[in-house]
Amino acid sequence: MSTDVTTGGELTAPIEMPGEFSPNPVITKGDGSPVVFLHGPFGQEWPGYLDDLATDHRVYAPAHPGAEDPTDLTRLDHLWDLVLYYDELFHRLELDQIDLVGHSFGGMVAAEIAATYPDRVRRLVLLDSMGLWLDECPVEEHVTVSPDVLHQLLYADPATPEVAQRLTVPDDLAAAQAAMVRQFSATAATAHFTHPIPERGLSTRLHRIRAQTLLLWGAQDGLVPPIYATEFQRQISDAQVALIDNAGHYPYLEQRTEVSRRTREFLA
Repeated sequence: MSTDVTTGGELTAPIEMPGEFSPNPVITKGDGSPVVFLHGPFGQEWPGYLDDLATDHRVYAPAHPGAEDPTDLTRLDHLWDLVLYYDELFHRLELDQIDLVGHSFGGMVAAEIAATYPDRVRRLVLLDSMGLWLDECPVEEHVTVSPDVLHQLLYADPATPEVAQRLTVPDDLAAAQAAMVRQFSATAATAHFTHPIPERGLSTRLHRIRAQTLLLWGAQDGLVPPIYATEFQRQISDAQVALIDNAGHYPYLEQRTEVSRRTREFLA
């Protein structure tokens, strides 16, 4: 991963959280109705996709607790604790009803929030979401595999300029080390809820989701195969699927224009 994935938005004053959690460094941009983006397993980011959404909305991109300060994990024993954390964060941000976008691990959390607080989420966008498990097509390992294997799982073509830029290691040694530590901390924070199997009973709660739901999936996703889009659609009453060709687990990176267009039209 490249080091500077949080530029593009505006860092707020860190949001103070109760319960001895560290402040959350929420990134925001734009004006309009609120959209919250929950990031995937490798850390907080502000991709160009969020710049596109900020054309029409006020976009908020928090960090998952534990991703920035690992000691936060000692206060999160269960997934329910994480859902309550986000309920408190939304309260602190003075957000009532929101549109919620979640990628990968963040999609799993977004679905849990929409199921737990069905009146809070107006529209839900899940991008290559974790959270379900099919024995005949398991979600692949992403925590302990080598970087080369991981890149093949995540991207349709790791050699494309967009992906190559993301994977570029900084020349500066201190910056490269900081990026490595940051990615390790974020992966550990999310693996706390997903390793070795990213399934915590979400399928028993998906029927509670009342938000209109858009499932955007990279057609070449090697980590969470597209069959999971079909499974989410089967279990959510008002859901539609769009497979994005020539894209893996990060469709908003590899096919930004198409994913941004579909998301903006859905949230309009």
